[in-house]
Amino acid sequence: MTTLPAKRSVLRDPPFLRLWLATTSSTVATWALAFVLGLAVLDRTLSASGLGAVLAARTIGFLVAVPVGGVLADRYPRRHVVFWSGVLAVVSTPVVAFAGLPLMICAAVVLGAGQGACRPAFQALTAEVVHASQRQQANAAMTFAVRASTLVAPALTALLATVVSTSWLLLGTCALWLVAALVPPRGDGHAVRERDKPYREFSAGLREARRHPWFLAGVAALSVTAAFGQSTIAVALPIVSRDHYRTEAVLAAGVTAYSIGALIGALIIARWRPRNQGWAALAGLALFGLAPLSMLMTVHPVVLVAAFVAVGVGIELFNVPWFTATQREVEPDKLARVSSLDFMFSYGLAPAGLAVIAPSIDTFGMSPVLAVCAVMCFLAPVAAALVPSSRHLSVVRTRRSA
Repeated sequence: MTTLPAKRSVLRDPPFLRLWLATTSSTVATWALAFVLGLAVLDRTLSASGLGAVLAARTIGFLVAVPVGGVLADRYPRRHVVFWSGVLAVVSTPVVAFAGLPLMICAAVVLGAGQGACRPAFQALTAEVVHASQRQQANAAMTFAVRASTLVAPALTALLATVVSTSWLLLGTCALWLVAALVPPRGDGHAVRERDKPYREFSAGLREARRHPWFLAGVAALSVTAAFGQSTIAVALPIVSRDHYRTEAVLAAGVTAYSIGALIGALIIARWRPRNQGWAALAGLALFGLAPLSMLMTVHPVVLVAAFVAVGVGIELFNVPWFTATQREVEPDKLARVSSLDFMFSYGLAPAGLAVIAPSIDTFGMSPVLAVCAVMCFLAPVAAALVPSSRHLSVVRTRRSA
């Protein structure tokens, strides 16, 4: 048995620490691909169009593999799915690092598949390894490690890029994927179930998701926020920093403030247990509207930085209870498939937002686009909060309260 005793701290449990290390390694390796390839564009070893093609191929592989990974992680031991996902990433990364562009694109699809397939498996494995009473602290610890790593890693990576090529930096992420593949603990009590055709098994996951209206509402709100909030930061913040503030320092400060806010949010939610946790989580998600709003109003840089700190705090006040509720409420044998829906829509709509927002700014201007994005980021969580079970992120508790 690997499940924790209820009163033992999750931070002192070896199986969780192994899971924490593996999850953090895979997430940092996923983040590192785009950053290192961006450095390759700066040193002219990769063109901007080549970067776009490789990242698009990675995204396609990711989105295709997420539902497949969800089905496999509910069919087989979750640790095995994580292992083979890591193997895909390890064998494809050298091709991305050293091959010509056509092979890089093909390998990026495989690499994206490895990145995507492990996500629902890790979510389900957390529910097996960590006791229910400790999962919020566990999820907060994982997100804290990821945010801390992505805050420090850019400077460290840029420093390493002065002594080694970007290809070797990219190859170095293989070490992270090896950790992700080999370190995770064995899950607890994975039951062998009757197998069906993959599309039928995925349909069973859809039916399970429909049993939880709060989940569908939350996924919709998160997807809208990803498309209109995160995409706005990626597209508009560099332009606002250049055109309105006349310095790239505002761009750097905003991105850094977002990460610092996320660290603060993870520390808060590790211990905070709001009475109406769903409403509190959705209120945190609604803070994302402050990002486009602060850019729209062209406020003092200190105010903009403060807004981005609040956005970072808010996203973790949502993420951690959201993951915890999904692990608690969804049937264990369908958890990976339901989690895959979360990743499919929230990750899938972010590129769509990037594709739409940039030409919209060219057509309608910056201010109208930022105004629409701010309104959508505020309204989507409010609409989700109107679903009765969203108050507690639980259908059962909502029925008891009625």
